[in-house]
Amino acid sequence: MKRRTLGRTGIPVSSMGLGTATWGAATVPEDAARQLRAFVDAGGNLLDTADVYADGVSEEIIGGLLGRVVPRSEIVLATKAVGVLNDPARRQNASYSHLLKALDSSLARLNTDHVDLWQLHAWDADTPLDETLRAVDEAVASGRVRHAGICNYSGWQTAKAAVLQSADGRTPLVSVQLEYSLLERGIEREAIPAAADAGLCLLPWAPLGRGVLTGKYQGGVPKQRMRSPFFQAYVGRFLDERSAGIVAEVVSVAERLGASPLAVSLAWVRERPLVAAPLVGARTVDQLRESLADDVLDLVLPDDIRAHLDEVSAPVLGYPEQIVM
Repeated sequence: MKRRTLGRTGIPVSSMGLGTATWGAATVPEDAARQLRAFVDAGGNLLDTADVYADGVSEEIIGGLLGRVVPRSEIVLATKAVGVLNDPARRQNASYSHLLKALDSSLARLNTDHVDLWQLHAWDADTPLDETLRAVDEAVASGRVRHAGICNYSGWQTAKAAVLQSADGRTPLVSVQLEYSLLERGIEREAIPAAADAGLCLLPWAPLGRGVLTGKYQGGVPKQRMRSPFFQAYVGRFLDERSAGIVAEVVSVAERLGASPLAVSLAWVRERPLVAAPLVGARTVDQLRESLADDVLDLVLPDDIRAHLDEVSAPVLGYPEQIVM
């Protein structure tokens, strides 16, 4: 894998990151170890997790693998806080006390004294933003966090947080993590322009359109999967007519290039403006290896094909994002 810089940090990261949302849930520790080894062997070094993934078990698995499968020093380790699992009345808590307690718990599970990138997992409307960001400043000042980023913020939320953190004595934000793929380009309306203006890099999650861009559902969805509430909520939103048309174009392009739809989809998002590294997760090591193949990592789309995919998947831009005078 080629290396890029993580925003303004100077930290080199692999051109693809490994997401671990399934670790401890659908992925058992033994297969997680195989995934990490395959990822590192392919040149990967950016490992992304969160305190709420499998209720902390994802971080625990990583803590058991660092030093055994790969030295901690060879991994750019990213985690998140803000999410709440045990309080149905409050799904996000970005208060000063909660964030720093969550960070200490993450470090204990990860078996490390610091993380390279600590990310605010979501916006918390019940906590003043300045209080949230004071926790970020404290985490960096204490050495427990090297750099900070945000996830799933809207455009105005991104701009507000970035401006506050640009003041003297504050910790500048370096990254945004947002869902981004040929099927989900809504962030181009406001969030991407805000991130660009603030000098933040982008870590796209779900770059394969929650699996739909691989083309595996073109022939239909197995009845057992359709009965799953999680599948309907997570994948079902991309099983509409518009998405089917985009997938058909991706499959057609892949056939022309002698590549897989997966390779085409990852190549498209990898070269989008601001992107440092798409985050790819997998349930099994065999699924992950499909994304780690040399022909996938090396694929560069011709300009005409890239322009065609841009056109067929373009998001609707209207007032005030785009003003026609």
